[in-house]
Amino acid sequence: MHFLDQAKIYAKSGAGGPGAVSFRREKFVEFGGPDGGDGGKGGDIIFEAVGGLNTLIDFRYTQHFRAPRGKGGAGRNKTGAGGKDLVVKVPVGTQILADDEERTVIADLTKEGQQVVFLKGGQGGRGNASYKTSTNRAPRQHQTGEAGEEMWLWLRLKLLADVGLVGLPNSGKSTFLNAVTNASAKVGDYPFTTIRPQLGVVRHKGREFVLADIPGLIEGAADGAGIGDRFLGHVERTRVLLHLVDSVGENPAEAWRTVRDELANYGAGLTDKAEILALSRCDIAEDGAVAKAKKALKRAGARDPLTISAATGDGIEAVLDAIIERLGPELQVSEAADDEARSDWSPL
Repeated sequence: MHFLDQAKIYAKSGAGGPGAVSFRREKFVEFGGPDGGDGGKGGDIIFEAVGGLNTLIDFRYTQHFRAPRGKGGAGRNKTGAGGKDLVVKVPVGTQILADDEERTVIADLTKEGQQVVFLKGGQGGRGNASYKTSTNRAPRQHQTGEAGEEMWLWLRLKLLADVGLVGLPNSGKSTFLNAVTNASAKVGDYPFTTIRPQLGVVRHKGREFVLADIPGLIEGAADGAGIGDRFLGHVERTRVLLHLVDSVGENPAEAWRTVRDELANYGAGLTDKAEILALSRCDIAEDGAVAKAKKALKRAGARDPLTISAATGDGIEAVLDAIIERLGPELQVSEAADDEARSDWSPL
């Protein structure tokens, strides 16, 4: 499935149905009086967050959403049927924004099943029966029904995950994700292998959490370089950041500092999140390289990093232990295995 994390759509609620102009007509009733019923209410536009979705790709092909209008009233004081509400299903974590310069957030759907009535349908028009008075026994007035509300808006998806994987391109994030979940993220020995966020479920020692791998960050990502600002939005809601630094890179300390600077420039409290730092690809590092990288990172102000090799499985259990400890005791208890994740992590 293709990934899309923002989309522009048009929505319009239904107009109210017109009220009826009708008069009672019976054989032995000469002056029957008005009996035109009211029109029905137009359908609402409702957004609902549903599970099992992690992309807005459907909105690339369907961009216009219109709820049906209410039915007109009828004689014998019959009220018209209301227009059916149109429920637009979006992934959990979707924000609804106004189509303005600031893209103001109007609603934020963060829980499965959460609904918001976004545009209300127009009220049905009054039929002529409601205009009858002591001085106006045969009114012909009626209302056509209120117009529906309409607007262009933006949908923006910010994935919901417990842990966010961050690091420079080619730092081993996708390999790590594949090693502990069944996400099947693309892996290659060149930068920018990951071009869209990936989600995976990890089960470890009876606990379960969701891990999100975002594309590798580059300098200037917070300002939009490589659309990094959109990628960083996907770790806004995470509770822990797992920061991978390539142990065989030219300057591990500079790599760590670059990512931390981008997190700070983006804001949204990213630098306040708990960070677990790990040196990756340690299985192919030369003798002494890992120890040298550790010293450089500590001099740069980083905490003592863990060491891992996603290819061999070395050190991964210690990283998962650290994640569970940071997430705390309220972490969801793992249930039966499903098709999206391994029942328990084990070294390759």
